[in-house]
Amino acid sequence: MTKISKNRKAVLAKYDATKAYSLADAAKIVKDITTTKFDASVDVAVRLGVDPRKANQMVRGSVSLPHGTGKTMRVLVLCTPDKAAEAKAAGADHVGLDEYIEKIKGGWTDVDVIITMPSVMGKVGALGRVLGPRGLMPNPKTGTVTMEIGKAVTDAKGGKIDFKVDKAGIVQALVGKASFDSNKLAENTNELLQTIIKLKPASAKGAYIKSVYLSSTMSPSVQIDTKFLGN
Repeated sequence: MTKISKNRKAVLAKYDATKAYSLADAAKIVKDITTTKFDASVDVAVRLGVDPRKANQMVRGSVSLPHGTGKTMRVLVLCTPDKAAEAKAAGADHVGLDEYIEKIKGGWTDVDVIITMPSVMGKVGALGRVLGPRGLMPNPKTGTVTMEIGKAVTDAKGGKIDFKVDKAGIVQALVGKASFDSNKLAENTNELLQTIIKLKPASAKGAYIKSVYLSSTMSPSVQIDTKFLGN
């Protein structure tokens, strides 16, 4: 039998791990049970009643969190020279095209978001093997393949996140930091959940939102009661 540390016991004594809480209460509990010395990230895991292997049940999109993520997003813009000034003015960290494509082919992926434009997707598409597994491939559905480069950079820097259901039917996303006020964590989480609900595929049968858990880096998960979500 695994021995539970004193810290872990103290954390588990603060809430009932078998109970589902309202979003507001879950956010308060996650803050209360986060004991890391650094400012931990807070994530949500949403299990969906979909079959991601079917194209018509793929759930993916983006959402602008009202209070941002608390994380400084590093943005690369792959664009033609006529769009470079717009990208830089909006705050992009890296701007270019061929030189960055070569760097990525060599394994460089030291960014959080990549934004590009339709006319260069032929070149960017060749990077799929490197970018795909890292969740960095630009996609028109998430607004990262666009002619509105400046707006896309501003959105990414301002708390816009992309999400996609994985092979197990789960969407995982960053919704803030443990230092956030619990109301802000709850509002960010709710914004994401409502966006996921709007994206419910017509072909999905039965319960769509099966379970929702909120947790911070290294903290236990706290279950959110899905009946509050308008599932």
